[in-house]
Amino acid sequence: MANALASGAPATPGFLDRESTIAKPGFNRWLVPPAALAIHLCIGMAYGFSVFWLPLSKAIGITQPVVCPSDMGFFAQMVATSCDWKISMLGWMFTLFFVFLGSSAAIWGGWLEHAGPRKAGVVAAFCWSGGLVISALGVYMHQIWMLWLGSGVIGGIGLGLGYISPVSTLIKWFPDRRGMATGMAIMGFGGGAMIGAPLADKLMKYFATPASVGVWETFLTLAVIYFIFMMIGALGYRVPDHDWKPAGWQPPAEASKGMITDRHVHLDVAWKTPQFWLIWGVLTLNVTAGIGIIGMASPMLQEVFAGKLIGVDLAFNDLNPAQKGQIAAIAAGFTGLLSLFNIGGRFFWASLSDKLGRKMTYSIFFLLGCALYASVPSLASAGSLALFVAAFCVILSMYGGGFATVPAYLADMFGTKMVGAIHGRLLTAWATAGVLGPVLVNYIREYQLDHGVARADAYTITMYVLAGLLVLGFICNWLVKSVAEQHYMTEEQLKEENKLANDTHQHFVADVGALTQEASHSWKVALAWLAVWIPLGWGIWMTLQKTLILFK
Repeated sequence: MANALASGAPATPGFLDRESTIAKPGFNRWLVPPAALAIHLCIGMAYGFSVFWLPLSKAIGITQPVVCPSDMGFFAQMVATSCDWKISMLGWMFTLFFVFLGSSAAIWGGWLEHAGPRKAGVVAAFCWSGGLVISALGVYMHQIWMLWLGSGVIGGIGLGLGYISPVSTLIKWFPDRRGMATGMAIMGFGGGAMIGAPLADKLMKYFATPASVGVWETFLTLAVIYFIFMMIGALGYRVPDHDWKPAGWQPPAEASKGMITDRHVHLDVAWKTPQFWLIWGVLTLNVTAGIGIIGMASPMLQEVFAGKLIGVDLAFNDLNPAQKGQIAAIAAGFTGLLSLFNIGGRFFWASLSDKLGRKMTYSIFFLLGCALYASVPSLASAGSLALFVAAFCVILSMYGGGFATVPAYLADMFGTKMVGAIHGRLLTAWATAGVLGPVLVNYIREYQLDHGVARADAYTITMYVLAGLLVLGFICNWLVKSVAEQHYMTEEQLKEENKLANDTHQHFVADVGALTQEASHSWKVALAWLAVWIPLGWGIWMTLQKTLILFK
């Protein structure tokens, strides 16, 4: 597959080629975001995979885990069929997801710019759904390496291609609202788990039998659902002709556009510039801190407030099992609330960046985030649950907003021609943060506990460390300047790049007025948005039901 992607050989039907996706006159650009959402809502289930860990940890024992012999080595456990997997082994899936998401986006981002979003979306559908099929077989045969290979590696490649497939296209369709456009799509990645996790839970209960926990059947069912949904999204992609612009829109005057360029930097040049690595640092540090918060939010709430969550003045270790179950349910509601702010922040902050500018938006993320992280220990010691929850909600909104705003930041700095490929390279920051954040947080916490620090105080140093990371992020963002003149593509280089992308066809030359014509009302637009908002609305409703427990 790697050779096929890298070579760009015409091994697929013509309707998948980029040239076949160039929109005709009158095409409504609001049909593209739902297509992107359809893919992101599917691959976003990567965030919800923990719903499978507990059932898979007792796939052999069904009611209770069958523990492997203490002298059985790691590699022996990978192929053992007589004992259950540890949750720590299953958790490697998250690492594989985000490592391969970042690496595949970096490797094949350039191919995507030439092949077009439709072909990339189709490959993503086969990888993500095919990975689930391999994982189902791995569960059925009880071979954990097949789960790592299926969903972790192959599915991770699908994650990377699916994640970046709409970025360049949306930015070109919405030059007037770059942040909002990418925020709409990337919002779907945050919302995928809201739909997938409760759906998977219901499917596992439906398929469960005395001989099966229902996971492999659920994997197969999800594979079919996701494949259909992702294929519809991929086939719905359209790219604008290179002369297209929104009706009535004019590019901002030179004096008012600030750090937004109307030139283009080639992928091979962009990643060598200081601006790329500074923005890489911005994303790495913002995501490292955010992932750290996501991983600790639920246990932190339970261990810091403990019995106060249910009206009793007891420390966590003094609670009985029933009381711990009660506060765990409240913590689940807290986690659901954070998910809502994670999703909402992707759209809110990315849209706001169209007004404030990308650099100013990230400055707010880092300054406000630093203040909130540093204040959390004080809020916890003061017993202020409402302010504690509010601080975490704002932090998670900025975590999501960082993901959604960065594609527009890259387009501002490097132009729109190869922004999808540049974004793909930048996502190695996500892979880095996906390893660094949880390791940093977990090791600091364990070190604190091992040295006799009370559970309620074990997070204090961690929060200060994360606040320090945000200070470094602020410095990186502050150092970002406009790209130097010598890095931009010449007219000859741009023409050559257009030729490689089959972007030299001027479909609308005979009717120049059609360049700025959009169908303002269309049943297709309403139907497309309904198709993505019905499942997303269901997922939000399911999450809200859990969240309400927090306020009872």
